Amino acid sequence: MRRQVPYYAGLALIAFLALFPFVYSANDYDYIMHIFIIAFFYAILASSWSMLAGYAGQFSFGHMGFMGIGAYTTALFCHYFYLSPQATNVCTEFQFGDTWLVIVNPIGVTSTTLTQDCLSQALAVWGGAYEVTPMPVWLGIVLGTIMGGVFGLLIGLLVLRLRAAYLALFTLGFAEILRATISAEINITRGQAGIELPKLFQDGITVFGRTFSSTDKIPPYFAMLALLLLCLAILTWLAKSKFGLFVRALREDQDAAAALGVNTTRYKVLVFVITTMMAASAGAVQAHYIGIITPNNLFLLQMSLVVAMAVIGGVENFVAAAIGAIIIEFVLEMLRNSFDIGGITVDMTIWRLVIFGIILMLTLRFTRNGLITPVIEYFTRGHVGGETVAHRAQPADESEAAK
Repeated sequence: MRRQVPYYAGLALIAFLALFPFVYSANDYDYIMHIFIIAFFYAILASSWSMLAGYAGQFSFGHMGFMGIGAYTTALFCHYFYLSPQATNVCTEFQFGDTWLVIVNPIGVTSTTLTQDCLSQALAVWGGAYEVTPMPVWLGIVLGTIMGGVFGLLIGLLVLRLRAAYLALFTLGFAEILRATISAEINITRGQAGIELPKLFQDGITVFGRTFSSTDKIPPYFAMLALLLLCLAILTWLAKSKFGLFVRALREDQDAAAALGVNTTRYKVLVFVITTMMAASAGAVQAHYIGIITPNNLFLLQMSLVVAMAVIGGVENFVAAAIGAIIIEFVLEMLRNSFDIGGITVDMTIWRLVIFGIILMLTLRFTRNGLITPVIEYFTRGHVGGETVAHRAQPADESEAAK
């Protein structure tokens, strides 16, 4: 019975998250909903990184880079591509039947070039006679996810023969090169100014007769929650399959796994591609929710936060890593509130990271498997020791009875 406790607790947690937006009614509703959405985003990153590092033993520090690839793919797609019923004759365009795929020319960020947007010129000439259609958001998210997998495959084939610190340093370098490239290509990516994106539900959405606007929190809340649950379901399925057995064998002893016939490179690349696609999909959805993406989202500090969330939750259990990410995001937000001690104001916007660092160090020192994983294992595996002792003692008891 005790083994079923985590499953019932998981179902209760999912039910709580599903009902929360409809029962919570405090004045800070939008703020709390925003924290939940961001927490779900970090939970996807932490759980997918946990599968990569905790299960497969591949310590990559480029996870935020792949998140950025997904975000910038959908941003560039929605920013530069449109559908038009009429040829503009000034933009790069391709005809598909009665529709034209229009690619807007890059204009950078300077005010002197804003009038050079070829699509704006065409619309001015048409005078409202024709309307262009922006590309669907969902298609941008799908493309961002695919592009994350493509880059994951390329990087995986290139570097996953490396081990330990070499792999970590290479992926760290990849993320920094990506951030520098995005910052430098101002004409296309707008550099530090960032690219604006349409909202996740730009035209609003109607569900069960209730209409939500593009600024309502409930639709993106459930979109990010659904993506998190989908990622966890995929990771659970993989962990319980032969795939999960092989990647854990790679973590324990790669040479021994290879000697037993496991294609180590194939499984290392596969787990790398799967986890990078999850990071890219989270980045794409998050970018549409926020409405803008900048190179600042790819800073090493963000990657450090994801790693710390996974470690504190439990790096060898992706469910624990996801739960840890949600709890830590709320704790970090709650620690933003400054207070006074003896006439001295303690600025918690700075000290909250210090407290977070202390928690991380204490976790690494005393509970290296995280704070949540031991709780889960207590219920799922706590019976194993007693059953093993009873099984070993049984032959002795039977022999005594025979005498």
